[in-house]
This record gives sequence, structure tokens and C-alpha cells, in this order.
Amino acid sequence: MRVLRRAVSVPLVLALTVLVWTTLPLWVLGAAAASPFLPGRWRAPRLLWMVVLYLTMEAVLLLVLLGLWLASGFGRRIRTPYFEGIHYDLVQGVMALLFSEARRVLHLEVVSQGSAPDAHPGVPILVCCRHAGPGDSFTLIHTLMAWYSREPRVVLKATLAWDPVIDTLLHRIPARFITPDRGTDLEAEIAALATGLDEDDAFVIFPEGGNFTDARRSRAIERLDKLGLHAMARRAEEMVHVLAPRPGGLLAALDAAPDADVVLVAHTGLDHVMTVGDLWRELPMDKRITMKWWQVPRAEIPTDRDARIEWLFDWWARIDDWVETHRPEDIPPRRRRRT
Repeated sequence: MRVLRRAVSVPLVLALTVLVWTTLPLWVLGAAAASPFLPGRWRAPRLLWMVVLYLTMEAVLLLVLLGLWLASGFGRRIRTPYFEGIHYDLVQGVMALLFSEARRVLHLEVVSQGSAPDAHPGVPILVCCRHAGPGDSFTLIHTLMAWYSREPRVVLKATLAWDPVIDTLLHRIPARFITPDRGTDLEAEIAALATGLDEDDAFVIFPEGGNFTDARRSRAIERLDKLGLHAMARRAEEMVHVLAPRPGGLLAALDAAPDADVVLVAHTGLDHVMTVGDLWRELPMDKRITMKWWQVPRAEIPTDRDARIEWLFDWWARIDDWVETHRPEDIPPRRRRRT
């Protein structure tokens, strides 16, 4: 499956990159002509530049990854600590460039509040983040690597493997692509990934299992009722900005990493993006996005399974309350410098 997927995705990305660059003047003219009719300041040209940048980075990285595969002895040493470190450096560099351009071109700011993941240096952490809107996982990974010097181990949906760079990179560093509700032993896979964390590792999981939508929220409540967990279903009904967490993955990670603290992350962003139209209208441009971090020492986490589930729901209710009082802020337009 992986070979077939890459046989489709790699040529497609390379072909799109060549097509965009060879026809770039037409795209620029079209974006400029459309701008007066679109919301925001020069929305189309700004987004066009980010698309061109992303495609170009994908094409360059595919060549770099091929070179690393050859240099590792046709993949024989690709999972050694030396080459793993190189791939983490690549991820951090790519994220730094993307967010630097997002600040410059999209006028996007990310503000961090609360306990930082380096509050307890020398301790591995399990990072549990709400999942709401496209790009929140990229923001989280960038923050962990650039601000707190952590090496993330990520659990993510298998559909993201259709991006050839994500697919290749995350098969060379500790990560898991999972397909929920497909009968696989997800908890065993998550436990394997969370095993052996060291002091600069951060295991990343999204307990909700998917981006927040009203439909998913309703299905999550119905699922709890069908399982006979009526008290949990009623608690989920009280949370209006988050999905009811699925505790199995986090519980497996807690058992596999007995020395790790837990960091819970809430954020404001594209919470209300439900459709492609919403995505176009509400992309994070001229916004200030806030991330809130809470770090819980291991000694404060219950050891009993039922108590841990209750503890997780308590935290998710707290995150729901925080989201209620925080929203992305519009950033005033930049003032022209006087000369």
C-alpha cells in the first residue's frame, strides 16, 4: 500500500510544482484581479504565495529525502540515531520556515500561555491536545520543537500519509499512522510508540480522534450512550467546544511511559471551520492565536483506570471552559513606516 501510495503522490506533487511555477505569471495576475472581490487584504496573492512555497518545499524535500535514503545505504541505516536526528532537524527547519512566512505573509501570531513543556526539564511528557481546525497539529509540533526543544512522537490519521513528505518523514522517525474503527489494535500501537521515551521526547496524541464538528460531537455522545456510559454521555453534552475524549490511547500511553508527565493543550484557531467555504473565508490571516498549556506532574495523575478516565473528562471540561472565553483576535493592520 505504501509503495502504491507514493507511486501516485510523489509524481503528483512534482507535476503540480512544475505546473505552478511554469504558469506562475498567470496565477499572479488572476490572484491580483480577484483580490478586490474577496474578503481581507490581498487574500488571494498572499495565499498563492503560501501554496507556491509549500509545493516548492515538498519537491525539494523529496529530493533531500531520496539523497538521505541513498546515503544511509539504500535505507539500511535510515532508522539509526544519526539519521533520525537529521530527519528531526529537517522537520524543525521546515516548520520554522513555514511559520516564519505565515507571520510575514499572513500576519499570523501564535501566543503561548501557562505552564511550558520545559517546566520540568529532564522529564518525558505526554502531550494531549484538542483537535479543532486544519493546521493545529502543525502549530503544536512547531511549538514543541522550536520553543521547547522536544522531539515529538506523533499519532496521526492515516489519510495524512497521502502527503508524500509527511509519509516519508514520519516513517523514518517514531510516529504512527492509524485508521480508527478499522479493527486494528490501536492501543497496542500507541503503547509501542510511547515506550522508551527519554528526557527530550514528547509523545503527542489528540484524544478526541478527529477535528471538532457538531456532527462528530453528536456521534461521540451517541457512542457513549450505546456503550452504556450514560454519565459520561451527559458530561459530553455539557461540553460544547470539544469532543468527548476517547481515553484508550492516552491510558495505553500512560502505562507504557510510567515516568512521563502529562501536558494538556488548548488553543483557539479555526474552531468553527466546518466546510470548504468556511476554510476559504476563515483561514488564519491577520489573527492572533492563543495556546494554553497545563503541565500535570505524574504524581498527580490517578493510577486506577476509571479514575484516570474521570480525570481526563475533568480536564476536557476545563479545556471547554477555556475555549469559551478565548477566541482568535484580529490583529490591527500594519502601519506603514514613515520615511
